[in-house]
Amino acid sequence: MRSRRGFSRCSEIDLARRARYATGMARAPLLQLTDISLTFGGNPVFQDLSLTVQQGDRVALVGRNGSGKSTLMKVMAGFVEPDSGLVVSPAGTSVGYMEQDPDLSGFETLGEFAASGLAPEEVYKVEMAAEGLKFDPDRLVSTASGGERRRAALAKLMAHAPDLMLLDEPTNHLDIEAIAWLEAELSTTRAAFVLISHDRAFLRALTRATLWIDRGEVRRQERGFEHFEDWRETAWAAEDEARHKLDRKIKAEARWAVEGISARRKRNMGRVRALADLRAERAGQIRRQGTAALELDSAQQSGKRVIDAKEISKSFGERVILQPFDLRILRGDRVAFVGPNGAGKTTLIKMLTGEIAPDTGEVKLGTNLDMAVFDQARSAIDDSVSLWDALTADPSMRVSGRADQVMVRGNPRHVVAYLKDFLFDDAQARAPVGSLSGGEKARLLLARIMAQPSNLLVLDEPTNDLDVETLDLLQDILGEYDGTVLLVSHDRDFIDRVATTTVALEGDGKATVYPGGWSDYQAQRQETTPSAVAKPAAASKPSSTPSAPATPVEKAAAAKSGLTFSEKKRLEALPGIMERLEAEIGKLQDFLSDPDLFTSAPAKFQKASDGLVERQDALASAEEEWLALAERDQTA
Repeated sequence: MRSRRGFSRCSEIDLARRARYATGMARAPLLQLTDISLTFGGNPVFQDLSLTVQQGDRVALVGRNGSGKSTLMKVMAGFVEPDSGLVVSPAGTSVGYMEQDPDLSGFETLGEFAASGLAPEEVYKVEMAAEGLKFDPDRLVSTASGGERRRAALAKLMAHAPDLMLLDEPTNHLDIEAIAWLEAELSTTRAAFVLISHDRAFLRALTRATLWIDRGEVRRQERGFEHFEDWRETAWAAEDEARHKLDRKIKAEARWAVEGISARRKRNMGRVRALADLRAERAGQIRRQGTAALELDSAQQSGKRVIDAKEISKSFGERVILQPFDLRILRGDRVAFVGPNGAGKTTLIKMLTGEIAPDTGEVKLGTNLDMAVFDQARSAIDDSVSLWDALTADPSMRVSGRADQVMVRGNPRHVVAYLKDFLFDDAQARAPVGSLSGGEKARLLLARIMAQPSNLLVLDEPTNDLDVETLDLLQDILGEYDGTVLLVSHDRDFIDRVATTTVALEGDGKATVYPGGWSDYQAQRQETTPSAVAKPAAASKPSSTPSAPATPVEKAAAAKSGLTFSEKKRLEALPGIMERLEAEIGKLQDFLSDPDLFTSAPAKFQKASDGLVERQDALASAEEEWLALAERDQTA
């Protein structure tokens, strides 16, 4: 008995200690939303929404296109004021927001924008982010593309390293190498982040919790995106079961109301009122949004050989886009083209489909080809016209003499009915295309190309901005499509699900064909690449390949040294970076040597301590990278 009491007492003490430890180490909230309500155009986006983001959170924010993900993120960032409720962040907490369309007005270059607000000794962070994200800090804002502007905004956010990062589709306009760099950076950051992305692989690798927006309600699960689909299906199954029970109860009560009313009038009228309440509850339930009615209709069967390219090449001035290359594509193939931005993926596809001529070699197209194209820039749609006009003005969809109908796979359909197939409502039919979100524009373009029978489908970045459910459906219909698919994408998961062949362009004009999807390509590439070349450095901040291939002079210098041109430049720059980091470390150590600093200014002490650890880590990484590059340079 004594030992049982002793054990029990020890257990109680242990539990008490654990409780005190947990209380002391509990993660502090960085942002808290309480009873948030927001209405746009008479329709509530959120009602009585409450959520908390804490230190160390890595949260996936998911939901259908148009469900309010970006709006919620703007509320969290303070860019959208809710109609009611509170948005609270503790004093001293920094929140950074990367929006989809950043405003760079007032800045001359991308680097100047990205470095704004940083101390001079921290500008190196922008340089490192620019290298990883592959943009030129010296590029003029006036000449920068939308993708370059987004990368500069992302570099600004990463360089400032706020306590909480709000990232809205950060992988859009990034190639796979830049996505891998960003994934590595976020996996090691101490900051909390909330992440909106269509890239499943990216979400699975980074997130440990999930916020799901569904019909104005936000639910949270303390598990990453990898478990989201199982959670969603379980929630929907429970909802369907509850709805089924409610329907049965309403049916039974309605039968009683017709057949069972007796003389006990007062009690029976209460039951009738209860029936009315049940019907009101059922009517007030918001039905789940369905999936878009994506459907591809194959045209007449093409010849067995769809494309036969022999010794084709392409250069623009001294820049080699493609060295002599052979490729044969047969009916039913799904060919993915991967590589860095600027490597020439779109140019290669345009050569293969006959849009532009190669400098050398020839391309033979098969017989009976009917091609449909989904272009990356969505240039087939004019932002100034309405959705109605975007469909009816298309000559291939026009029904003679009928301005309210379009021809869909040989059958006339009313414009609004066809738009509803792609989840657009009546009010949107006359709205301008420019008012649509990125995902809605993608759905509209899919509506256009899927109206026509085809047997050769060209998809250039089709996954950008599409929600998970639409991506699933697109993958399914591509699997059932009888025709041939040419696909350009940076979405590793989508490539794995769709592609039967992968063509890799590395940015030096060389293209290599690998059987299978992205994972197969990576496995085969590792098998054929010497380890010394496959892993040039163990640093956490690897150098990147420039988007434009090197000139012949640069290639000759690289061949002589055993390093690529960018690696040679990196080797030359690293001593200066290490010297600057050492100087910063020295200043921080001097600052922290004040014995009264911890008690007199604890916030400054903590910030300086974090900065010291960060710079020491960066210095160690730079030293490892320099040693690896120097060793390769000497042994070449």
